[in-house]
Amino acid sequence: MIARSTARGQGPTSWQRALADAVRTPAELLTLLGLPPEDGPGVRAGLAQFPLRVPRGFMRRMRPGDRHDPLLLQVLPVAEEGRAVPGFGFDPVGDLGAVAAPGVLHKYRGRVLLVATGACAVHCRYCFRRAFPYQEANARAANWRGALDYIAGDDTIEEVILSGGDPLMLADRSLHEFTDALRGIRHVRRLRLHTRLPIVLPERVDEGLLAWLEALPWQTVVVVHCNHARELDGEVAAGFGALRTAGATLLNQAVLLRGVNDDAGALRDLSEGLFAQGVLPYYLHLLDRVAGAAHFEVEEARAQALMHELRAALPGYLVPRLVREVAGEEYKRPLI
Repeated sequence: MIARSTARGQGPTSWQRALADAVRTPAELLTLLGLPPEDGPGVRAGLAQFPLRVPRGFMRRMRPGDRHDPLLLQVLPVAEEGRAVPGFGFDPVGDLGAVAAPGVLHKYRGRVLLVATGACAVHCRYCFRRAFPYQEANARAANWRGALDYIAGDDTIEEVILSGGDPLMLADRSLHEFTDALRGIRHVRRLRLHTRLPIVLPERVDEGLLAWLEALPWQTVVVVHCNHARELDGEVAAGFGALRTAGATLLNQAVLLRGVNDDAGALRDLSEGLFAQGVLPYYLHLLDRVAGAAHFEVEEARAQALMHELRAALPGYLVPRLVREVAGEEYKRPLI
């Protein structure tokens, strides 16, 4: 069931209320799951660098009493985040070197990525932009003017990608402001959104968002981010269906994470679960080597072995491409 939007100026929408009610401390999260709270200087240091946020609907998909639940592992701060590991840094994919205008990352020919906001509905502990300077590099600054001027000035740009943070954390009004202005740039042919909200906060797929999508003049692609089949439920499926009806093509990008989905059965279930809900598996990323996330890394040889198992178990269209993003390269590097 798709939520109705609150009329402009009449208070928060249902998704904004759900976001405001998100779990904000490890103690509350673990207590709600029937687990003993964890504390210590390592956990507190991790929280100081990157706070916890988990929508309650996403938390309810976690298994009570299971400290190793694959959804819980993605969001729970641990002491290992404070361990310095060679090769892990604060700009693992070269975002800062690709800034071409405020909040505009221009890495690949024909497309640009706009960092529209630093906000997310859930704080994934492996996030490669957890240290990104969002205040200084924000495409929404000055009503998107710098980003729009850059796009208009380069007629090789055919695709615009809204990212973040999560672009669907923006109010519908902000999304309208951007796309209304983008309509005047004739060489843009596609709009892409990279978002986790339809999964972790399905309330965001409401009538206001769908009306915005339906009115867009471009081919529109929504790339969601799901790492485990148990992130999918009936509410998520309803949102996916509504997004498709509004004209969006749905793809999924996952990250290969130790202890979460580094198992051929888990990856098979993820691909099949996504496709059953109308989403095509697209990329499976090796971990971006951001400081604080080394405990999630899966070795490349292990990843390639998993892909061989996956290809033997699934039709080709359900097998995502295994890739690694390397700073300065012209495209994501295929690994098998």
